[in-house]
Amino acid sequence: MRSSPRIRDDPEDILFILEHCAFASFLTAEKQMILSAGTVIVRKDHGEWKYLFLRAYRNWDFPKGIVEPPETPLETAKREVQEETGIRALSFRWGEIFKETLPYNRGTKIARYYIAETSDSAVTLAINPEIGKPEHHEYRWISGEEIERLAPARLRPIIQWADDLIARDRRSNGLG
Repeated sequence: MRSSPRIRDDPEDILFILEHCAFASFLTAEKQMILSAGTVIVRKDHGEWKYLFLRAYRNWDFPKGIVEPPETPLETAKREVQEETGIRALSFRWGEIFKETLPYNRGTKIARYYIAETSDSAVTLAINPEIGKPEHHEYRWISGEEIERLAPARLRPIIQWADDLIARDRRSNGLG
């Protein structure tokens, strides 16, 4: 039977063990989750609700960005809409409710989405001064059916949530 090495009460050995335990603890510690906040923007177009969807490379998403203190997630969401689309007129007619995605980006990020209405159809993909170009390559105002085809899987529950809110609002106003 093999015996394990004995640890001496030598300060160097104790320091070595403490450093390695701290390093092991660092490696196994819970990852700090990054919270992004964004807005599902909708507008009425000839009686039909349209969603604003933005494309960066091959990725479609709603305007969003990382929440950085002291901003609240809602403040971040509003700021990101203005920075990424130029839209300033937003009505949070459904209140400040939100829905979050499941963790993504290898489990390191969560995105929180609010829903707001605008009457603006014009979108400006402004240049981000940090990268010297717009963050997005394209935008589209699209129907719920179209957005389902373009959306990544992580956004489908968000889209369903927004669809449900809009449908509930339509029923409560007697619009079927």
